[in-house]
Amino acid sequence: MTPRAALTRTCAGRASSTLPPATCSPLPMLEAMRRRLRDLMKLIEKQKRKPIYTDFEDDLGNEIPVALPGFGHGTDYAKFRAKAQAFLRAHRDHIAIHRLRMNKSLTAADLAELQRMLAESGVGGAEDLQRAAQESQGLGLFVRSLIGLDRQAAKEALAGFLNGKSLGANQIEFVNLIVEHLTEHGVMDAAMLYESPFTDLTPRGPDGLFSSTQVDELLTAIEQVRLTAIAV
Repeated sequence: MTPRAALTRTCAGRASSTLPPATCSPLPMLEAMRRRLRDLMKLIEKQKRKPIYTDFEDDLGNEIPVALPGFGHGTDYAKFRAKAQAFLRAHRDHIAIHRLRMNKSLTAADLAELQRMLAESGVGGAEDLQRAAQESQGLGLFVRSLIGLDRQAAKEALAGFLNGKSLGANQIEFVNLIVEHLTEHGVMDAAMLYESPFTDLTPRGPDGLFSSTQVDELLTAIEQVRLTAIAV
């Protein structure tokens, strides 16, 4: 009996005894056919195919530079920053780097030593170092931004501002946020006090928590931290 004969069934009631009633509809009939054919496939004689060999010769033209997104100069500079940061943190006990971490004033000799270290380390070329110094407004500030401040040094930098003041919880939290930022980034732009996370405590930034005199004192303390990373 052919597979078609075995599956022949009518919805009027004539049915083959080999199929359940549900196979009246097309889908069950096709599924039953598929299962029967699957058992027959192994009986089909396999044909051997001859291998096909090719012999092509590439014809290369002139090279054409292609700009790929994400692989430009910006990415190269980001890699330089990452390498410089790893190198500087691995040598954080060097006297010049240690002075920056501890918020001690940087000397011209310290700056020259930092320049030499970075140049000889191979983390980047002269153009990278020049760009870093330009964008950070000095090589000392660039290095400080990568290694951050020692936490205790950051607290001591704001100790003068805290002395003699009785501050509320939000005021203390605001100062602690500054300490966290200095610990992580080493320097701070005063404009950041008017952005998140500082404005999460008060929309007006420091003006919403401190008097104008206290704000001036706070900004002076932050500026003093920046000045210690500039060679004198």
